[in-house]
Amino acid sequence: MKYENILVNIEGQLAQITINRPNKLNALNKDTIQELHGAFTQLEKNKKVRAIIITGSGEKAFVAGADIAEFANFSVKQGKKLAAKGQELLFNFIENLSKPVIAAINGFALGGGLELAMACHFRVASTNAKMGLPEVSLGVIPGYGGTQRLPQLVGRGRAMEMIMTAGMIDAAKALEYGLVNHVVPQDELLGHCTQLAGKISNNSPVAISYAIKAINDCFNTSVNGYDTEIDGFGKCFGTSDFKEGTSAFLDKRKAHFPGK
Repeated sequence: MKYENILVNIEGQLAQITINRPNKLNALNKDTIQELHGAFTQLEKNKKVRAIIITGSGEKAFVAGADIAEFANFSVKQGKKLAAKGQELLFNFIENLSKPVIAAINGFALGGGLELAMACHFRVASTNAKMGLPEVSLGVIPGYGGTQRLPQLVGRGRAMEMIMTAGMIDAAKALEYGLVNHVVPQDELLGHCTQLAGKISNNSPVAISYAIKAINDCFNTSVNGYDTEIDGFGKCFGTSDFKEGTSAFLDKRKAHFPGK
C-alpha cells in the first residue's frame, strides 16, 4: 500500500512506522490517522512481524499535535464524531493491538501526539523530548483518550495539573512521572527501541498477545481483569508456543516460537 504521510519499513520481525509530515511537525490530520490505521491493520496481519516502533520524522517532533486548521470550524456534532472516529480508528486500535507497539518519542509530543504515544504499549523518549496536553488553551479538552490514559500512567493529581495548566514537561520529568519507560540521547533512541523490540521478539507472540489483553483489562471497568488473565493463562496451554517454550526449557536450549 502506498502512503502519503507515513513511511513503513519492515526488517525481519520488526516494523517501524514513521509519521512523515516534517513541514507540519508531523501533526495528525484525518488522512494521516487513516493511513496509520491501514498500516497497523496490515502489520497486525503480517505473521512475520512481532513488534512495532512508531516515531516521527526529523529531530524536532514525534507528533506536535492535531492539525487544528482541519477542525477549527466544526460543530458540536462534528467534534464528537471527530473524537469517536479517531479513537476507533487509531488510539483504541493501537492499545488493543495484539502486537506490542513502542513509541519512540523523538521530540515534541503534544496533544494528539502525546495521546498517540500513550495509546502505545510503552514509551521511550529522547532527552530533548517535550510532552503535554495543551488543548484547554484552545478552548477544548483532549479528545483522543488523553483524559483517560494520562491519569492511568501518571496519577490523577499530576494528570489534572498537566491538563489544566496546558503546560509541557521535559523527558526527565516524564520519566519521574512514569509517563515514559526510558530516556536516551536522540541518536540512540531508535537503536534502544530496536533492542527492546528484539528482546520482545524472542518471546512467545501468542503469550504476549494474551498478556496485552489481560493488562488492558486491568483498566477496563466493564470486565474482570483477573478472569481475563485466567482465561489467557489457560489458553496458552493449548498453543504450539507453550509446547516449544516448555520443551526448550527442559532441554536447556533456546526456544524458537512458531507464533501459534
